[in-house]
Formats: sequence, C-alpha cells, structure tokens
Amino acid sequence: MQENDFLSAFVIVCKKVEEALEANQAVVALESTIISHGMPYPNNIETAISLENMIREEGAVPATIALLNGKIHIGLNEDELEILGNGKGNVCKVSRRDLPFVISKKMNGATTVAATMILADLLGIRVFATGGIGGVHRGGEVTMDVSADLQELANTNVAVVSAGVKSILDIPRTLEYLETFGVPVIGYQTEEFPAFYTRKSGSKVDYPLHTPEAIADVMKTKWNLGLDGGLLVANPIPEPFEMNKDEIDTAIKQALSECESLGILGKEITPFLLSRVKELTQGNSLFSNIKLVENNARLAAKIAVAYHEIIP
Repeated sequence: MQENDFLSAFVIVCKKVEEALEANQAVVALESTIISHGMPYPNNIETAISLENMIREEGAVPATIALLNGKIHIGLNEDELEILGNGKGNVCKVSRRDLPFVISKKMNGATTVAATMILADLLGIRVFATGGIGGVHRGGEVTMDVSADLQELANTNVAVVSAGVKSILDIPRTLEYLETFGVPVIGYQTEEFPAFYTRKSGSKVDYPLHTPEAIADVMKTKWNLGLDGGLLVANPIPEPFEMNKDEIDTAIKQALSECESLGILGKEITPFLLSRVKELTQGNSLFSNIKLVENNARLAAKIAVAYHEIIP
C-alpha cells in the first residue's frame, strides 16, 4: 500500500486542519493521553477545549490527535473529545509500539507524546504542545524504564513544547539521554530546565532562547541541515501557578513509595503517580497542570506561526 492509500484508508483529517495544511498555515498538534489518562472528568474535556481555543487566538489551527475505532483522527470535535474523556469507553494509552495493534483491532486510543509526534509528522505538522514529556524513571539505571518519548524526540522532526519533564522522573538522567541522542533542549526565556510543577530543577538547558522567532529559526536550520529528530522546548510554568517545591517533592516521594509497594509497572506508572500526587496535594497539582499546559499551547502556537512565516 502506497503512502497516499494508507492516508485515505486509515487517517481522518478534520476539515479545518486539512485546509490549514493545504494552505501552508500554522498547525499545532495536541496529544490525547492528557484527556483520557492525565486528568479527571470533566476537567479533561474543559482543558482540551480551552487549549484549542487558545491556539486559535494565537493565529494557529489546533489538531488534537487520537485513534477512534481504529482510525487515526487528526483534529477532533467535541463529541469525539467526550468519548475520550468521559471514562465510559475503553480507551487505550497508545505509544509507538501500540499503534499497529490498536489500529488493526479497530480500538479507541489516546496518543502519548511519542505517538502524537509520529502522527503529526505523518502530515508534516512540525509543532506539538504537551504538558510534560516522559523520561528516565527514577531507578531507571536498574529497571531500564525509559519512556519511548525520548527515542521519538531523537528521530522524529517535531518541536515539542513542554514544561520540562514530569518531576516524578529522574531529570538529570533524562537530560543526559537527550544529549546522547542529539536532541537540542531549548529553554524559553530561561537557562534552567523546568520541573513541570516548578520552574526550576537544578539542571540547565542547552540553549536559552527568548522569542518564538528564534526557536523557529533553529527548527528551520536544523532540518535544512538534514539533522533529523525533534527539539524539546522547555517552557516553565508561569510563576503565579508553580507549586511549593517541598510540597510537591513530599507528595512525589510518597506516591513513588506507594507505586513500588503496589507493584505498578510500565505505562501504568505515570497515570497512577499523577493521580496520587493530585490527591496528596488536595488538587493543587491538577490546577498547576492545567495552567502549565495552557501556557505551552500558547507558546507552541506562536512558534508554529513564526515557523510558517519563514518556510516556503
């Protein structure tokens, strides 16, 4: 099957996204795991709609990506968002390894950072906004628990805007992994790598850049040089919404201990930890999560607009 045959058979692109791509207009990809596995209902649906509206306000077109009945959907309507987020259906968490299975079995799936990058790249969408990427888990040097997000960043030509790496992970080892595979880590108006709920982690970014235009120029230069792979744009949570470091560190430590004692493994770890941290912080972490992903969506839209102004 040729690529065009595959696209027509398995990919459904909503009209507004299709029109934007045909006109070489800015499009921003959004993941769907945050809807199905990252936030409780109805906060997840409200946040998903809010993110799309913010991207439109900045002059770009949002493209939330998911799998519905085995079809790849690039751009979702509110009914489709509801299917993903209301908890009534069986929605798989889909990374690279899961894509062929979920598609062939005609299942519903919410895409992780890795899967969203793959499907965005399929249509030439070069900018993607998320909350935080996956990384090397704490103790990963023993368990070898490393998110597929990192390898996707090493190989797939998409710039990912996030509030750094989730602070439940091993941030220094994650940055070492990215360095090994040649992924530029750009700090937006910061020299310090953010830690999702907080603005500082104690680790440095590779290059601090101060405008969306500067980031767009690096994207163009990197790919024009034939240097395949993504870029990680680390965008700190706005200061008024960051959490107290001691509070979040204490909650994460307890959640990690409970996770280990319960024997939770693999892709179930992150949803458990995020949910438990929310409980331990009495909802404060959820509020911060929403605010940081909104901040990322706005920056991603600005970068996408700037990028499309400088490419043919």
